[in-house]
Amino acid sequence: MNKYRTHNCNQLRKKDIDKKIILSGWINKKRDHGNLLFVDLRDNYGITQCIIDKDNENFSKLEKTQLETVIKIEGKVVSRSDDTVNKEIETGEIEISIESFEVLGSCNELPMPVFSDQEYAEDIRLKYRFLDLRRKKIHENIILRSKVISFIRDEMIKAEFLEFQTPILTSSSPEGARDFLVPSRLNPGKFYALPQAPQQFKQLIMVSGFDKYFQIAPCFRDEDARADRSPGEFYQLDLEMSFVEQEDVFNVVEKLLVNTFTKFSNKKLMYDKFPKISYVDTMLKYGTDKPDLRNPLIINDITEIFDRDDVTFEIFKKLVKSGSKVRCITTKNTKDKPRSFFDGIDKWAKEQGASGLAYFTLEKDGDLSAKGPIGKFFSKEALIEIMEKTNSAVGDSLFFACGKQNELEKITSQARDKIAKDLNLVDDNTFAFCWIVDYPMFEKDEDTNKIKFSHNPFSMPQGNLTENELKNPLNILAYQYDIVCNGIELSSGAIRNHKPDLMYKLFSIAGYNKKQVDEKFSGMINALSYGAPPHGGIAPGIDRIVMLLANEKNIREVTMFPMNQNAQDLMMSAPSDVDEKQLKELGLSLKTKK
Repeated sequence: MNKYRTHNCNQLRKKDIDKKIILSGWINKKRDHGNLLFVDLRDNYGITQCIIDKDNENFSKLEKTQLETVIKIEGKVVSRSDDTVNKEIETGEIEISIESFEVLGSCNELPMPVFSDQEYAEDIRLKYRFLDLRRKKIHENIILRSKVISFIRDEMIKAEFLEFQTPILTSSSPEGARDFLVPSRLNPGKFYALPQAPQQFKQLIMVSGFDKYFQIAPCFRDEDARADRSPGEFYQLDLEMSFVEQEDVFNVVEKLLVNTFTKFSNKKLMYDKFPKISYVDTMLKYGTDKPDLRNPLIINDITEIFDRDDVTFEIFKKLVKSGSKVRCITTKNTKDKPRSFFDGIDKWAKEQGASGLAYFTLEKDGDLSAKGPIGKFFSKEALIEIMEKTNSAVGDSLFFACGKQNELEKITSQARDKIAKDLNLVDDNTFAFCWIVDYPMFEKDEDTNKIKFSHNPFSMPQGNLTENELKNPLNILAYQYDIVCNGIELSSGAIRNHKPDLMYKLFSIAGYNKKQVDEKFSGMINALSYGAPPHGGIAPGIDRIVMLLANEKNIREVTMFPMNQNAQDLMMSAPSDVDEKQLKELGLSLKTKK
């Protein structure tokens, strides 16, 4: 028999009454009732209430023992009276009458309580993460993460994917985020890079003749932290398939996500078959390529309205003539909302750095008209055209923004979320997945005005491109796609470009000559020259999937040992200084800042 326990702290039930048992765990709570001391004993599995009366020789010692001390108790299972049954825990019908106990691991004074899910400062939580992880909610989040990963692995194996591991030390990539660099001792002056993703390796696996690959892959990017992005490292379900088209990848991923979210959440799925939205449409309708489809509000472009002579809103008309666009958001049946609601949205927009949001409400008191600060500038005929373009009706209100396209997309996207929140339009009990497709292959860099890849440079362009089409790179679409859920991007993916000649042409558009491509992507370009199959894949983020399933707003709550906002591990004091001997071995020296 194990000397530490006969059962775990979530195992004993009424059927075990009168059994002699041994339990071990942490002291979660104590309640001293004078003659009786109640101790909630906790382990990974749950909580069992234990009692000791003051006639027991161990009473005073246990009474003085610090919370979170690890103890072993020996005792007898007894029934609770009907009025003391605790339905909140699975062991709530029984308790343990303590006969003896032993301290297995003493505990210092706690810097933060463990029995509460109360919020504490990030620096305290991360410095004492091992204590933070004992708390019920985050402990359950990490268990959920483990179960989700195990389930995903099983689902991939069922779908006949093979699991392989790709290198952690690799070469630096000129595209994407900043690399984490690792100096080489055996090759002085040269550096490895930690992989931002196993992108090139998984394509090489396809070239090697394996048909379907996956791994739960660690990825490393020197990026700033956000609520849905950890600084430094993250994990993704990396997968790749040979002889596939875009739809084949979609089918695999949709089935996996539907099964995963159905198993681990009681929330409903808005779509079993995920809608596909083109990049152009999503930027117009939602102002973002990460739309939250739980939000029913749609953005409409009504720039042409301001060419009409019977529209006299001169501020917008002048801006439109100089190249600006006008977009609006319709809110259904908001005629009875107070003026403060509309002015509040306008004020909020100004706080975001925009010039505000103009608005009016459609009404009909005999004749069609618009009530609000700018309503008088629109004729009845102009209002009818607006209603047709925006699918709005009498009683609806419209918010207007005018500006350059990228500024307009930003403020209307934010306004769409803000208005929906204020009107309580979003169903938090729903997951709404969608695919964003037909991304442009290239975009213009706003700072340099040069052409650059908009997504993955190894993606296959759509169509059989002629030389003339290559001369208009901003018109080229790619087989690139994102999977989005509730406004959070879970992954980007693509059908890959497996044709070296075409790859050289595309890289030349982005300013790379053949020699540079051969140097930067020697392994890839060489492999593709030896018979590469058509292939494609994607890599949904594990951290973000678990964050959604756990109903958390910050990825830190589903990561076991996260860094802080400055990419520091406060618990392990990383990054840390290294001594001169280590630097000398690597052929490095540090430049002292003046």
